[in-house]
Amino acid sequence: MPDFRPLDLVVGHASDADGATGCTVVRPATGSMRCGVAVVGRATGTRELGVASPRHLVDRGVDAVLLTGGSAYGLDSAAGVMRWMEERGRGYPVGGGVVPLVPAAVIFDLSPLGRFSARPTREMAYHACDSATAEPAEGSVGAGTGATVGKAAGAARAMKGGVGTWVVQAGALTVGAVVVVNAFGDIRDGSGQIIAGARGEGGAFLDATKVLTTGGPRREDSPMQNTTISVIATNARCSRVQLQQLAAATSAAYYRRITPAGTSYDGDTIFALGPETGPEVSFLTVEALAVQAMEIAIERAVRFAVGRDSVPGLADRPR
Repeated sequence: MPDFRPLDLVVGHASDADGATGCTVVRPATGSMRCGVAVVGRATGTRELGVASPRHLVDRGVDAVLLTGGSAYGLDSAAGVMRWMEERGRGYPVGGGVVPLVPAAVIFDLSPLGRFSARPTREMAYHACDSATAEPAEGSVGAGTGATVGKAAGAARAMKGGVGTWVVQAGALTVGAVVVVNAFGDIRDGSGQIIAGARGEGGAFLDATKVLTTGGPRREDSPMQNTTISVIATNARCSRVQLQQLAAATSAAYYRRITPAGTSYDGDTIFALGPETGPEVSFLTVEALAVQAMEIAIERAVRFAVGRDSVPGLADRPR
């Protein structure tokens, strides 16, 4: 199980199993961390992305990143993270108190699993923040509770997505990834083989890219039900500009492991976190490890996903 202690990070989940939704909080164990962001898809649902921009007035790190289900409704749950932080005096100091900085991104999980009316609440986000650990659960938990993948042939032929994590180290350098995979496309392993995706008759994979380029099975449901959102973190000292670059570089993992990725119907978003002080190493090395960590996390997100409501998951199969 990945251990985020070398990154001074903890990850917490809150799940509504019946409603098939949830949220995941990634936060520093102590203090705050610099943040950058890259928006890869073009159907996003986000909050407070400005604080992750190097052009933002407030030259201070963020207090947490929220990855949540519930589509745009889920953004409201960020108030629970803010309350947890405020109670502990963590945030940007203003006047007689603090204002916690909590950027967020959402996936669309209002259907086909669970209930459309189920959305992550402020109380759930508070619980996720409070219960965060350096060794988080993976699969059908938190923001991955209602996630699905491989929707090129419609929801009925999709498979279960979820949350994946991974940590890689090279000497003093550590890079970790947390990802919620709710992709339109198929998920591939390191050899390029599809391991979870759109299924044809008999269960064989259709290959979403081929479906799109050859006029295969027509999708009859809405295409606006996708998105892969994630956090990549490093212990290396990075400027805010570099963190923005790191988030963008990490998108290579999306394109290698999710086919297709970053489409007009995906809200793919990547946050990058780093400390103000840390080992100074080659930034190219940081980028390379980030892609490696994210690739493995994406694969683990489906490997540990449990099927439900007639949507199968890889974790259903005996190992």
